[in-house]
Amino acid sequence: RNDQKSKSNHEEQQQHSKEKHEQKEEDDDSLPLMALNHVSRLCRNVEESVDFYTKVLGFVKIERPPAFDFDGAWLFNYGVGIHLVQSEDEERLPHNPDHLDPMDNHISSQVPNEINCEDMEAVERKLKELDIKYMKKAVEDDENGTKIDQLFFNVPDGFMVEMCNCENLKLVPASSLGKLKLPVDRHTRLLNSTKMATEMTTMLKN
Repeated sequence: RNDQKSKSNHEEQQQHSKEKHEQKEEDDDSLPLMALNHVSRLCRNVEESVDFYTKVLGFVKIERPPAFDFDGAWLFNYGVGIHLVQSEDEERLPHNPDHLDPMDNHISSQVPNEINCEDMEAVERKLKELDIKYMKKAVEDDENGTKIDQLFFNVPDGFMVEMCNCENLKLVPASSLGKLKLPVDRHTRLLNSTKMATEMTTMLKN
C-alpha cells in the first residue's frame, strides 16, 4: 500500500510539474506585462480637465517629467494613471460632449458595493448635485442571480466614464487559454508597505 501511495504521489508531482512547465511556455508567448499603467486622454483645456478629474473622480495630480515639450498633466489614484494631453486639433475631440452611448469607447471604475447599493446611490446623488448629465443602466444575470448597476457620464471633453459595481460578477475565464493575473507594481507595493508600516506604528504606540 505504501508503495502504491508513493507511486501515486510521484505521478501527481510529475503531472503538476508538467502542468507548470506547460503554463510557463504558454505565459512566455505573451508580453511580460504587470498591470495597466495609465490611460491617455486629449483635452480642450488641461486645467479644467485636471479640476474635474481631481474634484469629481478623486484623482491626484502628480509630478510630470519636465522633458515633455507639450502641455499636459499626470494624475494617479486607484492603482492607475490618467495622462492628459492638450489637444492642438479640435477635430480629434468628441464633436458632441453631451452624447452618451454605453456601447461607445469609455473607461470604467469599480464602485464599492454594499448589499443595498448605497455606494451607487451616493454616486448618483453626487452627479445630480454637480448637475452632470448621466445615463443609468442595469444588467441582470438571472441565471446567477447577480445584477450590475451602471452610471455613464462624460468628462468635460466628451470622453465617457462609467461607474459600476461590476465586482458582483465572478471572473470566470471563457477558455482554458491564458491565466488571470492580479495587477502588482512598485506603486501598489510601496503604498501597501507604507500602509502596513503606519498600522504597525499605531499598534506599537497603543
